[in-house]
Amino acid sequence: MTSTIKKRFHIKMPGAFTILFFLTIVAVMLTWFVPAGSYAKMQYSSNHLQVTSPTGIKSSLPATQETLNKLHVKIDIAQFKSGAISKPVSIPNTYKRLKQHPASVLSIFTSMVNGTIEAVDIMIFILVLGGLIGIVKASGSFEAGLMALTKKTKGHEFALVFLVAVLLLLGGTLCGIEEEAVAFYPILVPVFIAMGYDSIVCVGAIFLASSVGTTFSTINPFSVVIASNAAGTNFTQGLAGRVVGLIIAGCFVLWYLYRYARKVQQNPKFSYSYDDHDSFNEMWSVSSENATDLTFDAKKKLILILFAMAFPIMIWGVMAEGWAFPDMASSFLIIAVIIMFITCFGKHGLGEKGVVDAFVSGSSSLVGVSLIIGLARGINLVLNNGYISDTILHASTQAVSHMSGPLFIVVMMFVFFVLGFIVPSSSGLAVLAMPILAPLADTVNIPRYTVVTAYQFGQYAMLFLAPTGLVMATLQMLDMKYSHWIRFVWPVVVFVLVFGGGLLVAEVLLS
Repeated sequence: MTSTIKKRFHIKMPGAFTILFFLTIVAVMLTWFVPAGSYAKMQYSSNHLQVTSPTGIKSSLPATQETLNKLHVKIDIAQFKSGAISKPVSIPNTYKRLKQHPASVLSIFTSMVNGTIEAVDIMIFILVLGGLIGIVKASGSFEAGLMALTKKTKGHEFALVFLVAVLLLLGGTLCGIEEEAVAFYPILVPVFIAMGYDSIVCVGAIFLASSVGTTFSTINPFSVVIASNAAGTNFTQGLAGRVVGLIIAGCFVLWYLYRYARKVQQNPKFSYSYDDHDSFNEMWSVSSENATDLTFDAKKKLILILFAMAFPIMIWGVMAEGWAFPDMASSFLIIAVIIMFITCFGKHGLGEKGVVDAFVSGSSSLVGVSLIIGLARGINLVLNNGYISDTILHASTQAVSHMSGPLFIVVMMFVFFVLGFIVPSSSGLAVLAMPILAPLADTVNIPRYTVVTAYQFGQYAMLFLAPTGLVMATLQMLDMKYSHWIRFVWPVVVFVLVFGGGLLVAEVLLS
């Protein structure tokens, strides 16, 4: 009877598109009830500081440190001129209530379209990735390579999961690899399935590990560096504490992942997503019927080498050359075209139509994932166009003022936890909130870097859960229910908030 109830419960759980549609409606409703307001914003442009008042009036000021000091923006002007801070920065003490900007019913649908347009760069990246995967699958290289790999790793299956998780932990803490980690699922998921793991192990080793790394960012330019710059401090301050936190959190996540993976391997029915395992395996496992006839010859090895090369090239481009999604998509497309030529000709070649169809088929399989990202962006557009994001930020400043240092920093972490749902972009939240909230640390005599650390712990604890972030795109890619993910990830969220809160209090008491 219990299994019947659980089955009915899971059947009734809405999918990613339905959840985001519902949240869009909620966001529209909030614009009717939450008071509208805005801070003045400042952005560097053509050797000037362009200031936009809460009412939208624009003015141009000299790009000097003296100008920033007059505006009470304690950021080095060099951070603007070098491009380290390129997004609009909130100006302290400029919040103003505005006339209400309630969103119309029509905006439920226009926000979805506009959000999709705004997210077109990452959507193109995902579609090109899908095409690349499609052509490699059609070549038979995945099947042959997987057979060879599973033979070599038999009895040591978790070693690969461990290695992937550690690499993505490092990628998260060093350069904020999260959205880019989407590219690793098509390579690793079939391997993890062959080893006896489920969809949750796949997401845990990739998304969870990279996100924990980003939560405890050490030199991540898109999180701790830009937040420190916006707070008027240096990212090296508090670095030792973040490194200690990263090591402890990394060990916790690896232990938690190992414990779950071992139980699933011993008893597949233990899996939190067991009721979906047939459809998941059908979607991601390689064909075993023809695999016995496939030899891992030089051609297939070359194709897999080229395919694997795309990912370190992408990481190098992001870290060394500052690549954005169009650059990453272009590099993947180059690799895809080369593999298409190799697969097109020779013995068992697919021909021109075969390789093109394989590319198109692979891209089409990820259309749903791309749309999810666009719909999530649409929710943020509704909140921003309704001018309620700054109101929530202003209310947060009132809530934390005049508190003792330890209480202040813990409450600040939970403030960022809430703001992380509204502004899921790490760099976006940093430049919007840090110039307003970081100076509050001065009033309670604690270092500003502790506010930066609170921002990391709070926002990323929310991003493990928030449908407005990357979670929904990840779950859509693996066709995993949101309820299954929540069941797995909530202990990690509690760990981040409890351990992170303790670390923050220790920093405050020792400062």
